[in-house]
Amino acid sequence: MTASTAIEVKNLRVRRGAREVLHGLSLSIAAGRVTGLLGPSGSGKTTLLRSIVGVQVVESGSVRVLGEPAGAPAVRGRVGYMTQARGLYDDLSTRENVSYFARILDAPAGRVGETLAAVQLEPLADQVVRTLSGGEQARASLATALVGHPAVLVLDEPTVGLDPQLRRHLWDTFHELAGAGAALLISSHVMDEAGYCDELLLMREGGILARGTPDELREAAHTPDLSEAFLRLTEQADQPQGSAA
Repeated sequence: MTASTAIEVKNLRVRRGAREVLHGLSLSIAAGRVTGLLGPSGSGKTTLLRSIVGVQVVESGSVRVLGEPAGAPAVRGRVGYMTQARGLYDDLSTRENVSYFARILDAPAGRVGETLAAVQLEPLADQVVRTLSGGEQARASLATALVGHPAVLVLDEPTVGLDPQLRRHLWDTFHELAGAGAALLISSHVMDEAGYCDELLLMREGGILARGTPDELREAAHTPDLSEAFLRLTEQADQPQGSAA
């Protein structure tokens, strides 16, 4: 791994039951950038994210994060992970949930308040989590991933259920974190968010269909629309070798 590489995946194969979900996948994720992981449901995005944070059993290949094997004790506290399942304590307040994770990660005093402000949950800090809306719970879950000021932030569908203004605010926050040197890998199936990313990985059927900046993918597909670009790149990949474009 180079100094600027935060995540390196080599020849990763993952099997879930009888089905192989990831098929010898290789990729690297740079520090200081927001990388989007896009693709339809069932393409393997969540399995890849679980492999990167070290909670997925892999069949073969390797995953290294910050120079260490994924999930190694040396890097656990430096990786923030937000799952689709949220992972909150329903009978605790928003502040208590974030404070709990702050204590586990030995975050400095004041970090809880800063994190609640970053996700715009200060007015709901003392509200019990089970009384929050789905979007508010998503923000609370994101706060628990952010509170340790991680060097690597892995987010699985972090903006689902949020209004457009809040989604834009969070993407601004993600870029601030990347500007401070963090590596962010953010999955989504919403193509209109793709343009917010520095780089995109398009997944399909357990492999990487294409990667590049939004502009590079638009150029490769000869369209200004990223949703259309994904469709065209998919069609190109489906064409038999040697056929006319």
